[in-house]
Amino acid sequence: MVAPAPVGLVNIANVLTVVRILLVPVFVVCLVHGDTGSGGTGWRLAALAAFGGASFTDFLDGQLARKRGLVTDFGKIADPIADKALTGAALITLTVIGELPAWVTALILVREIGITVMRFAVLSRGVIAASQGGKLKTLLQIVAICLYVLPPSLGLPAAVKEVVMAAALVVTLVTGVDYVVRAVRMSRSPRDRAATQDEQSTGEQSTGQQNTGQQNTGEQNTGQHGTGQQSREQDA
Repeated sequence: MVAPAPVGLVNIANVLTVVRILLVPVFVVCLVHGDTGSGGTGWRLAALAAFGGASFTDFLDGQLARKRGLVTDFGKIADPIADKALTGAALITLTVIGELPAWVTALILVREIGITVMRFAVLSRGVIAASQGGKLKTLLQIVAICLYVLPPSLGLPAAVKEVVMAAALVVTLVTGVDYVVRAVRMSRSPRDRAATQDEQSTGEQSTGQQNTGQQNTGEQNTGQHGTGQQSREQDA
């Protein structure tokens, strides 16, 4: 059997990841100019286009890497870094220009950076696959940031973007807790996992024995009750 050819470093998936990283400063410059410079609406729309294009490359490079077998060590490291760089730059810039409260940005960034570091820490024991909640989190973050980047001249009600950002924040924190739980389970040694399984099995056996004992006791009581009835019938 012929072994498959090794995947080269330069491939379409990795190129898209690099493009996403390069779009981060472009997005930030456009967003800052949209807040401080003339022609704010045009700059804001340019920032929206840069962020939307970068977010689309995140979806596209993952699809191409899986379908075409273009998964590389560079992609495994660079892809999450590019994602966090884009999201982090957007949140920080929105906070600096006064569009987003600092505590929202802080909570999301602490979660994102912490989970990324944790996933790399347990990589030797296995890969923590992205959950459906994690995918929903990413979608909500992208939509929320896009709503905040939209030019104010479009007249979008503030409540709309605030509600979407609140939903993104809640899902971000909840999925963060889920990843921590999964990482703790994965990081436990096989001996610890075996001991836990043995304890669970012992507990189930003890419960079964107790139930059996209670059933036998019930049968004995029933037998005694029946004997008492027979005696009374004979006396009668």
